[in-house]
Amino acid sequence: MNETFEAQPTRIRRSRSNSASSERTRVFVIDDHPAIREALATTINSKVDMRMVGESGSAKQALRQIERNVPDVVIVDISLDDAHGLDLVEEIRNRFPSVRIIVFSMYDESVYAERAIRAGASGYIMKSEPTQHVVSAVQAVSEGEVYLSRRMSSRILSKVIRQQDYQLGSATEKLTDREMTVFQKLGEGHSVREIAAQLDLSRKTIETYRRRAKEKLGFETVAELLQYAVQWAYGREEGGSTKEGNSNGQDSAGHSAD
Repeated sequence: MNETFEAQPTRIRRSRSNSASSERTRVFVIDDHPAIREALATTINSKVDMRMVGESGSAKQALRQIERNVPDVVIVDISLDDAHGLDLVEEIRNRFPSVRIIVFSMYDESVYAERAIRAGASGYIMKSEPTQHVVSAVQAVSEGEVYLSRRMSSRILSKVIRQQDYQLGSATEKLTDREMTVFQKLGEGHSVREIAAQLDLSRKTIETYRRRAKEKLGFETVAELLQYAVQWAYGREEGGSTKEGNSNGQDSAGHSAD
């Protein structure tokens, strides 16, 4: 994963004072390798906007700790001694729906990334990548985005187009004016936070419009909706109108699924 799939070419960080430590993104790591947990802890705790609040090499132990002190983001390895990572992702998602999940795995993303997203994860990173990518992923998913490589995002888009054979123009007619506005801004690369500010609405309201658009267009995940929105916006930029049934799977400019 040489390129990160981020919503904005330049991410704007909120400045935080020392008294605002409670606003830091709280991260929990589940990995059966102590050295990896230690490396992630060092990286995460070095950032002013996040802190590591717990770690575990066991799925069962991790669930008990998360229940006592629910974090904002959980980083999960797929290979654990007492559970499969994807099963753990599903359980965390079901038991703690507010928690964002990132899968951090030695397995190539082509094998597990899409499965992880469908299980409920908001991001996928290979362990061969620099730990700084983990920081970027935590920042993205904590704001409601989906963090994938450009290659994986393009693959999901191509698959969605082939399977569902949508006609972009007619599909978006199902959306209300407000849902359409949010959909368009997502496709143009704006984050939920930015859209909320632009429309003078709350993040929760924007997330509701995004969810309704996802359901009306028949997508299962936010990642699929965002890739579809990018393709729609890309078609408007290229030809002045939407492209129908483009099944070549060409990747457009990287955006993250905020």
